Amino acid sequence: MRDKLGKYVSSINTLKVEERALYYNTLILAEEGAGKTNLACRIRNFVIDSNVATLYLDFSNSEEHEIEYRYKDEHFNYIKFDESDAFQEKFNALVEAKKHIYMAVDPNFFSNKKDITSKLTLTLQHKGLLANYYYFFHDIENLNGFYTRFEDFLLYMLNFLNLKKYGLTFLAQPHSTFENPQIKLLFTFLYLGKCSNLEYFNTASLKKMPKNQFFYQYRTNYQTLLFNDIKSNVVEIDEYTFDV
Repeated sequence: MRDKLGKYVSSINTLKVEERALYYNTLILAEEGAGKTNLACRIRNFVIDSNVATLYLDFSNSEEHEIEYRYKDEHFNYIKFDESDAFQEKFNALVEAKKHIYMAVDPNFFSNKKDITSKLTLTLQHKGLLANYYYFFHDIENLNGFYTRFEDFLLYMLNFLNLKKYGLTFLAQPHSTFENPQIKLLFTFLYLGKCSNLEYFNTASLKKMPKNQFFYQYRTNYQTLLFNDIKSNVVEIDEYTFDV
């Protein structure tokens, strides 16, 4: 089981991914080059080792040759989203077989109108995905079209709150979008739960952290008087490499 993430900066203790991580949402906020992909790969490895299928959404719409080698293990199944019947047939076959999927996505496929649900959103709400998959969303700062169509994206994420069996991991850069109080509240809700404090992730402090170092927060399993307590630590993540 590839469950080791790294070690706490303040002690010699090791941070390991636990089974509960499969069922809780994770938000990774960090600048470009900070190690988000490294951390996500390690979480993905744990999910795979737990026999849970994964869907990794690359919103930079990468071609297969542009994707980092560390993803190209025996579980790598690349597909590029489009609205054709041929794509849907191939995608449905992968989901039915519970294959791990790496899907390149152009965010312009999201709808920019409140009353229209995009084919992309409908695809991501596939019952087979919601029943059997752990999701990874990789957002890139100022990606053309992504935040102009953010509402359609948020609508299907909110749908996960009621329908998903497993959790999700969302990777993003701590840019101005996450300073918006409503957006911060939504992601705090997805990440930590209903009873939360907006200051539990401070994007200004995240920008100062060195590569592969993360401010790690989690909600404990035991109840306090009002809600589960939140613990925080700085963690140094081990570098993950995969040779093909």
